Amino acid sequence: MDKMMKYRELIKKILKEHVDISRRQPIPGVEKLLITDDENGHYIWMKLGWEGRERANWIIVHVRLCNGKFRIEEDMTEVGVANELIEAGVPKEDIVLAFQPPEMRQYTEFAAA
Repeated sequence: MDKMMKYRELIKKILKEHVDISRRQPIPGVEKLLITDDENGHYIWMKLGWEGRERANWIIVHVRLCNGKFRIEEDMTEVGVANELIEAGVPKEDIVLAFQPPEMRQYTEFAAA
């Protein structure tokens, strides 16, 4: 299995586990969705629906696979998707904290771009 195929399967597995856990605590009127787009490299966990009169349209996690790296665009988890990727054996140089401003990424332990 090539690296990108392995990375696709890994991020889908990680996010599916989060979504499955999240669904154990349902919010009436709100769906917990896992959206995967292998062709374009987007992987999203989001909540969508209505909580009473309030619109629920929240992206919890958005990860892109781009240029052989995980680009974490949004991560509202407690543990952090980057930490889960490291635990799964992904090298830090293949993880970009894209939610950080580009000029600040050099100060993280992860890839800058």
